[in-house]
Amino acid sequence: MVRQTPASTAPVFPGATPIDLPRPYLLFLGDADDTTFLKTGLGLRDWAPGLCVAEYRCDGARASLGLPSMTPVEAYAAGARALVLAAASIGGAIRPGWIPHLVAALEAGLDIVSGAHDRLADEPRLRKTAEAFGRRLIDIRTPPPGLPIATGQRRTGKRLLTVGTDCALGKKYTALALAAAFRARGLAADFRATGQTGIMIAGSGIPIDAVIGDFTAGAAEILSPDADPDHWDVIEGQGSIFHPSYAGVSLGLLHGSQPDMLVLCHAHGRERIVGLPDYPVPSIGEAVALTLQLARLTNAAVRCAGVSLNTAGLSPAEAAMLTERCADQWGMPVADPMRPGPAFEGLVDACLG
Repeated sequence: MVRQTPASTAPVFPGATPIDLPRPYLLFLGDADDTTFLKTGLGLRDWAPGLCVAEYRCDGARASLGLPSMTPVEAYAAGARALVLAAASIGGAIRPGWIPHLVAALEAGLDIVSGAHDRLADEPRLRKTAEAFGRRLIDIRTPPPGLPIATGQRRTGKRLLTVGTDCALGKKYTALALAAAFRARGLAADFRATGQTGIMIAGSGIPIDAVIGDFTAGAAEILSPDADPDHWDVIEGQGSIFHPSYAGVSLGLLHGSQPDMLVLCHAHGRERIVGLPDYPVPSIGEAVALTLQLARLTNAAVRCAGVSLNTAGLSPAEAAMLTERCADQWGMPVADPMRPGPAFEGLVDACLG
């Protein structure tokens, strides 16, 4: 299914103008052997397919997004104008083994777009090559200047935030799907990107995990400013309040977003927190209760509309039976947003009800 890239109206704050990204893209998959660390590539392939010319990987890497495989020279000839780091590493580092491939892209005429924590220009070989060939090094994970601390003041308009029982289980996809569904029903709705991939898709946003801790909630307030009473900001969640590594970012985003509605994202079959096997994934009841309790600090009327259930790997029939069973078990709407149908429309109804 081809999805249209959701429109987004950039909120008004310093540095929030849409990012001028060279397009279309050659997606660099690095040395990944599977798609676990290809969230950026998967997001661009699924939500901005018209921007993805081809994929390119290190020698011996086995991961693929199913796109044509091209060298930087071939991709440039096919129309690509930037290489995107579609792979991620632990901690957001640019791996040393990637550098020769990135240099080759610059020499072929491509700019480089990165969502890594490491800055492209901090690598001397990349900086010198970019200067020599007149190419741009674009770091998406750069917060705008002048972000304020949070005020906690209520804002007009409506807000929905996707939250999760863990990280890497569909918060971005859920927010994109819900924003598109709201607009399909004739509602004013904007997807608000808080991560590098979402920003590449939407063209604007704030990389929340790159914001100094004191300003995280303030950045979330600025990201979804005052709006018309019937306007929806659908905000991309990050991390999980149950993940020991990322709970701080998640909590700041939760408080600053002041959501009227939450959608809890969960991956079927996942029992342990990603990367931390000593920590179990919370139950749905526990996750809903604690998230609502924390969210009430800045919005006492917040509600949970239901659960976005990642059923990847199941057949359509298996997924339909699972979502129906979980809806009965958890007492709320449950749907996989990547499987359109009555269950997802029911979740949309609950969000708007």
